[in-house]
Amino acid sequence: MSLTEKSALVTGAANRLGAQIARTLHQNGANLIIHYRRSAAAALALADELNQLRGESALAISADLATDPGIDDLAEQACNAFGGLHILVNNASSFYPTRFGDIDRQAWDDLIASNYRAPLFLAQACFPSLQHNHGCIINMLDIYASRPLNRHSVYCSAKAANRSLVESLALELAPEVRVNGIAPGAILWPETAGPDKTGHDAPDSEQQRELLQRIPLNRLGGAQVIADTALFLATNDYITGEVIRVDGGRLLT
Repeated sequence: MSLTEKSALVTGAANRLGAQIARTLHQNGANLIIHYRRSAAAALALADELNQLRGESALAISADLATDPGIDDLAEQACNAFGGLHILVNNASSFYPTRFGDIDRQAWDDLIASNYRAPLFLAQACFPSLQHNHGCIINMLDIYASRPLNRHSVYCSAKAANRSLVESLALELAPEVRVNGIAPGAILWPETAGPDKTGHDAPDSEQQRELLQRIPLNRLGGAQVIADTALFLATNDYITGEVIRVDGGRLLT
């Protein structure tokens, strides 16, 4: 199914998985609203890249999804940008460890806001347009929503809540709007050595080998496998309430 004349909002779309999802939806005909918070240069460059491929088919919008005004403003702009919204991809996410005993309000607010609160309230704000267009919502989850990662209790709890949200909204928003999720495993290595922007140390070669040995397919997935799954969910109009694990079998081990 083509996405021609449809529009998609992808949050956290300036880099990595979000950017590849945006490119893939655009390649299949969709107009793109590229949300970013701080990565202005990357978001504007991506919008320019897509507009060179197809004129006036993409724009970048900055918004702080931890605030109600940020959510409401993004939803209003996204729903008006191309005459209505058809696809919402809740991809923006914070991810870092929270050791029990040291968890503070700032980490709680940040991780809950990006991984649970924003997807809920952005979906609610975009719902009238999505309902009118019989659209869909795709939430980016994590395999750790099902099997928690040690020392990441707040993040994992937020993703678990998001997983429940997918199923709850699939019931409540049917039949006009479909709601699904994607649960990635090991997809990409951090871009730089040392502590990265997520608060994790980039794994050295030995740590990488050890991780890959725990994946039945013995390799990273790469961003395109997530983008292809998003495209599948955006174009298959008889799937709702589903969470697709894309982890190379990692959760089985």
